[in-house]
Amino acid sequence: MNMNKVLVSITASVALLAAAPVMAEQAQQNPAATDSSGYSNPAATGTQKTDYNDAELKKFIDAQEGITEVREEYIDKIESADSQQKAQELQMEANDEMVTVIEEAGMDIPTYNAIATAYSSEPKVRNRIEALM
Repeated sequence: MNMNKVLVSITASVALLAAAPVMAEQAQQNPAATDSSGYSNPAATGTQKTDYNDAELKKFIDAQEGITEVREEYIDKIESADSQQKAQELQMEANDEMVTVIEEAGMDIPTYNAIATAYSSEPKVRNRIEALM
C-alpha cells in the first residue's frame, strides 16, 4: 500500500472518528483529553505511548485496511448527499462501521487513535508499521 495513501486514510479515519456527535451529555474534567464522542485522546494529555508491540501494530494494520474500505464506500455517498442532515447521517453510519471494524480487529478506539496519531507524528512508529505491512 502506498504510504501517502495510508497516511491520508489514517488522517481521514481519525477525523471521522473524532467528528462523531455526542450521544449523551457527559461532564468532562479535561476536555482536551476527551473528544466530542467521549473517547480519550492520549496525545492531548501528553501521555501518548509509542512503544507498541508487533501484535498491537498488526491489529492496527488490519483495522486500517477495513477502515479504508468503509471510507471508500462512504466518501462519495457523503459528498453527494442532497442535504446536510443526510450527510451527517451517512457520516454517523460510516463512523459506526469504522468502530465495528476497529473492535473486530481486537482493538479499542483510544488505542487505535493513539497509534494513528503516533503513525502521523512519530517516525519510529511509522517505520515499524510500514515494516509490518
